[in-house]
Amino acid sequence: MTRVLLISGSTRDGSLHTAALRTAARLAPPELDVTLYAGLAGLPAFVPGQTPAPDPVAELRRRVVAADALLFSTPEYAGALPGSLKNLLDWLVDGGELTGRAAAWLSVVAPGRDDGARAGLESVLGHGGARLLRPACVRLPLDIRDVDEHGLVGDPRLHTALHDMLQALLRALAGPRPAPSWQVQSSLYPVVSPAGMPKFGSTPF
Repeated sequence: MTRVLLISGSTRDGSLHTAALRTAARLAPPELDVTLYAGLAGLPAFVPGQTPAPDPVAELRRRVVAADALLFSTPEYAGALPGSLKNLLDWLVDGGELTGRAAAWLSVVAPGRDDGARAGLESVLGHGGARLLRPACVRLPLDIRDVDEHGLVGDPRLHTALHDMLQALLRALAGPRPAPSWQVQSSLYPVVSPAGMPKFGSTPF
């Protein structure tokens, strides 16, 4: 069975990003074992080369090594990745757990609202040696009002996008690993942009 670890960059209760990933776990096909990582807020500050690693870090590393792929969804803060997610990634880069690991991202805000965070995420993943599965990266602007009392997103457009995204992830993992290409541009990714979407005053964390 293919294992996917979902990682939200938000520590806020009611986060739209976390809700979208929680929905992905709920809708995952049976051939995928999809779990949501919930330890972001409890990770200690990164200390380069610290041994032994603190227990929360050791558990994070264990779960990442056990996963076939990582799926991120993150807000942007002050034009970059939230510090808590950068801290998590620093621990993984230092331990080497990202090397060769397949990864993708899900954006739930409009273009231009998280470009710094997305670019930062791709940069750190590349620095850590992760393999970005670009066909499985999707942008679908969502409305925080679509998150229900169970922390799930009811928007059927997300359900369709997640189905396509997870299937693309499965196909990418099943196929041969492509050779690195200098022609790949980080601005190329599927975009779902429905007409009439409301504009938000601030990025939902």
